[in-house]
Amino acid sequence: MNQETVIALGFFDGVHIGHGALLRRTAERARERGAQSAAFTFDRAPRAFVTGVPVPLLTTVDERRRLIRALYGIETLIVAPFDRAMMTLPWEAFLDRLVERHGAVHFVAGHDFRFGHRNAGTPEQLRAYCAAHGLGCDVVEKVTLDGVTVSSTYIRGLVEAGALARAAEFLGHPYALSGTVCRGQGLGTRETYPTANLLPAPPQLTPGRGVYAVRVVLPDGAAYPGVTNVGVRPTVSSDGSVTVETHLVGFSGDLYGKEIRVEFLSRLRDERKFASTRALHDQIARDIAAAERLAR
Repeated sequence: MNQETVIALGFFDGVHIGHGALLRRTAERARERGAQSAAFTFDRAPRAFVTGVPVPLLTTVDERRRLIRALYGIETLIVAPFDRAMMTLPWEAFLDRLVERHGAVHFVAGHDFRFGHRNAGTPEQLRAYCAAHGLGCDVVEKVTLDGVTVSSTYIRGLVEAGALARAAEFLGHPYALSGTVCRGQGLGTRETYPTANLLPAPPQLTPGRGVYAVRVVLPDGAAYPGVTNVGVRPTVSSDGSVTVETHLVGFSGDLYGKEIRVEFLSRLRDERKFASTRALHDQIARDIAAAERLAR
């Protein structure tokens, strides 16, 4: 017999403050019932599978798992593959599966949650299903901020525009990229400042081009202020490829091959071409000072 579980239903990309309302309610109901708290998500964006067109996401599955636990105390993330079988699963069977496989005794969903084949399941049908099966149910109303409905779609637009401080208000936490540090051309070490070159995990969304104040979290949990350039490095490179390069303030050591998390705090300026690497070096020094102030 599965342990009784209270499950928040959704995709939870970004784990924003609208999701937070569901997750707090889930944790509360789980405590009341002495049950396990869980959130449900898919391993990929359903729209990407259905259309065949990649959908940039705010969070990887691992980042969703970290955030729901760290911010809202949710114990388990249920990750289901979104494939043809899932796409054609009737909404009743979708709920049956969660009850049978995960011991669901209570569901929490948003006001606009749709589920099952052709999105036929609605919050009203979820309520009716739970009433018929003796299960608990909460449908949480939309969350707004400054008159704007909080949504992953809106936040993606902010990230693409480089409005990371605004995005953090809607997320309830800094937007972050995680990935493995890879080797670059070594130009920063020789001519300006050493940088960690990040290879983000696809299909996570890379912020719009610019220079950002960030906080970098290393595998051991240590955190450093930093400056991240997202762009083509026009002063030192002409190949046009977009890179994510971060200088960690006060850090010395080898990060190659290690997993780091870069949390974006605020956009400092546009990326631009400088007359010399000396001028670029001096500007980065000013960027570092600004980043240190923001990280305090």
